Amino acid sequence: MKAIRIDARRAVDQGECVASVLLAILFAHLIGASNVSWAAFSGYMVMRGHVAESFLRGLLRIVGTAAGALLGLAVTPLVAGNVLLTSLALATIGGTMLYAALTGRRAYAWLFVGLTFVMILLDKTQHPAIALADFARTRMLEVIAGTVACVAVSTLSTLSLRRVWPAERSAAASRIGWHPHAARHAAQGAIALLLLPGLGQWLHLPALAQGAVAIMAVMLVPVSSIGASGFRPVSRRLLNRVLGCVAGGALAAILLFVGRGSAPILIAGTILGVAAGRHLENGKSAAAYAGTQFVLAILVTLVPDSYDQAHIGPAFDRLLGTLIGMALLEPVLVVWHLIGRGAEGPEARANVEAGGV
Repeated sequence: MKAIRIDARRAVDQGECVASVLLAILFAHLIGASNVSWAAFSGYMVMRGHVAESFLRGLLRIVGTAAGALLGLAVTPLVAGNVLLTSLALATIGGTMLYAALTGRRAYAWLFVGLTFVMILLDKTQHPAIALADFARTRMLEVIAGTVACVAVSTLSTLSLRRVWPAERSAAASRIGWHPHAARHAAQGAIALLLLPGLGQWLHLPALAQGAVAIMAVMLVPVSSIGASGFRPVSRRLLNRVLGCVAGGALAAILLFVGRGSAPILIAGTILGVAAGRHLENGKSAAAYAGTQFVLAILVTLVPDSYDQAHIGPAFDRLLGTLIGMALLEPVLVVWHLIGRGAEGPEARANVEAGGV
């Protein structure tokens, strides 16, 4: 009976996510958002088992996106076009927001301040012709569409299905305050961000914004898991991010080939991908993060602004950005990991290897 209840709760959660994504897509089209898949992202990522949690998470995503957009609009004109200034802005603001997300009570909002800022700055760097105000505006529309859709579905579910199959409520977040391990960890992320524009210019790399997003996202691990080095937990997240992107992109490619621009087939594929990825994410295994990335790869590919223009390019860009972020971040983590181990005494290293730290 217990197993049946757990399966039912997971099925309800998967259904909520599917409904939220579909409603977010509809809302995005109705309000004229120019990147519908980002609205679908929000509809998926904001969803939690109770409307109070969904509402708070959505509010934090909106506030963080708005703050990051304003920061991007203010700073980007001052630094875009200059690799050194762009690098310093990325490292300073990205590293600061990462530390705030690691230690602050409203981690989700702080993360999105940083993510939105780096996306605006690097998109402008690689595409100088884009209008910053329009980019910020549509990003806000997309986040609002996804959040409103999520809260509407979550409200309905909380008043009906969740009365029978209630979800486990998340523990209230608390502010950690100053934490030297978190500061060191954020500095590692800042170094990787610092190197990104120069490497991108030297090698003419695409998808720099996706690379910066990947760096910040995988560095957001629980402070308790960092210890003397965040190399292992971050490397696991990177690996799962790659695996999720590859698996989601592969399924999306198959559906694109079969569908050939057919909206019903691509929508059915979206439903299948969201449900399957959420099921994996809810498994609470080491592969849970891969489930999230699987869904996002599906959404970025199968939720275009126009279904007859769907193609595999967005999934490839997401994977490429992750690989670029990995190529920059892993050497930084490895060097810092080796230095940290060298600075420890034999007893401390023994405790780490035994799981005592």
